[in-house]
Amino acid sequence: MNTQAVQQPDTQEHWIEHLSDASVVLIRPLREQDHERDKRFLSTITYESRRFRFIAGLSSGLPNLDSRLMPVDYHQRMAYVALAHVDGKLQQVGVSRYAGIPGSHNCECAVAVSEQWQRKGLGRLLLKHLIDAARRNGYQCMISRDVANNYAMHRLVKALGFTSRYLGGDVSEILHELDLTT
Repeated sequence: MNTQAVQQPDTQEHWIEHLSDASVVLIRPLREQDHERDKRFLSTITYESRRFRFIAGLSSGLPNLDSRLMPVDYHQRMAYVALAHVDGKLQQVGVSRYAGIPGSHNCECAVAVSEQWQRKGLGRLLLKHLIDAARRNGYQCMISRDVANNYAMHRLVKALGFTSRYLGGDVSEILHELDLTT
């Protein structure tokens, strides 16, 4: 279990990222003042995206990754937000989160990207920053439990080195795992 004290990341930690279509996003740790924006973002993504993102919180005893139920402490619970200027306003276009699984060295992750920003590499960038944070914080394995027909997540995690397996004889859900010690 990861109980060592970790300081909040430098408030200056951020990345300006160029996506495959040449659009630019700011990725940085989710802050307390972002919660209303995050709540609005989650209300704008499609039902299917919300269902995919929260499957683990709905189907098992693992932590629910909903921001209202999971405050970020930058160690046991981490989140990165992607922001972009859309029609002259700064808007959230993606988020990645992990939550430590109590009694283990593992954390569960989730990623959500606005429909208009998908297939540009944003989910990959968000998840890469999340993986780096989990490693820094001493986690040994990152998991994502998803519905079997979440093909976008399958492609994303495979590209980042996760292994995948069905849980027992159930083919409706799949568990993706990444060894963070390598």
